[in-house]
Amino acid sequence: MTYDYLIVGAGLFGSTFAYEAAKRGKRVKVIDKRNHVAGNIYTENIEGINVHKYGAHIFHTNDKEIWDYVNQFAEFNRYTNSPIANYKGEIYNMPFNMNTFNKLWGVVTPEQAKEKIEEQKEAASIERPQNLEEQAISLIGTDVYHKLVKGYTEKQWGRKATNLPAFIIKRLPVRFTYDNNYFNDRYQGIPIGGYTQIVEKMLSSDLIDVELGVDFFEKKEDYLNQFPKVVYTGMIDQFFDYQFGELEYRSLKFETSILNQENFQGNAVVNYTDAETPYTRIIEHKHFEFGNQPKTIITKEYPADWHRGEEPYYPINDSVNNEKFKKYMELATQTQNIIFGGRLGMYKYYDMHQVIGAALSVVKRELV
Repeated sequence: MTYDYLIVGAGLFGSTFAYEAAKRGKRVKVIDKRNHVAGNIYTENIEGINVHKYGAHIFHTNDKEIWDYVNQFAEFNRYTNSPIANYKGEIYNMPFNMNTFNKLWGVVTPEQAKEKIEEQKEAASIERPQNLEEQAISLIGTDVYHKLVKGYTEKQWGRKATNLPAFIIKRLPVRFTYDNNYFNDRYQGIPIGGYTQIVEKMLSSDLIDVELGVDFFEKKEDYLNQFPKVVYTGMIDQFFDYQFGELEYRSLKFETSILNQENFQGNAVVNYTDAETPYTRIIEHKHFEFGNQPKTIITKEYPADWHRGEEPYYPINDSVNNEKFKKYMELATQTQNIIFGGRLGMYKYYDMHQVIGAALSVVKRELV
């Protein structure tokens, strides 16, 4: 059979491209090394609960076109991301807002909270933040930093906050309102019935063939010779045989349990911000869809170093890795008939709406 495109990876980027290509009459083959489609947004129904197998995913965007686009594949509920932080048994609201400040200091008004933060910032005497710790303290003071940022961040990245770049935390939400909505985006929700259905519908065309459990690198040269064009969403450094060295990532380990109780923690996401707790957060999946099942399912997330063969989750976009990536991108631009995309192909942490937006931008350039 003759195909127009081979798409390596059945995640959101590859599936969006495949869907748009098939709409335009192109024949597409999609391969993925996993035994399921949907990549990291894969959800599996267990005990009537849609379990986010690779970590919590909350769709949010300010882009109405992207929101309308994804809603053609699923109906979204009104879920609002309002995580809470557990610091040694003390519970705080996130993002940092008036509820947080009231619990910490007993302040009631925004003016009182701002005065407290300014007082701590002045005491720290940080004029030009040089690292994440200094940046965080200059934004929210020492109390919030030490209880709710430092331990979590150092677990997440496996490095001391003083050795992490300041930009990681520059977008930290700080609000002087009693608003627990983590995102500022206009549109937000969870697909009723889970995320997997979205990708399954994207790949349902008769012009799309899907093959799972297939490792592109076992027959890389054959694939490149057989297909006129390839959309590659894997690791860009692996594609080029790591010739400039490995790009670094952080990985995650998941520990999922079915509990014979209706409600474990009362919230979908609870972050554990102390350094002693080995996991960063616990997800209770049923709360994403307001479930009332008799059992519940929780997942503990443990940050981990990444090594070849493990799943890469968070690119470490420091200056050293970004310089390596630039070299790989130079090679990519010289490589004919290969389109690099997605989180791994572009060595960039994308939210879901950004993945779709990036795929649609490629579609506009490629499928005129």
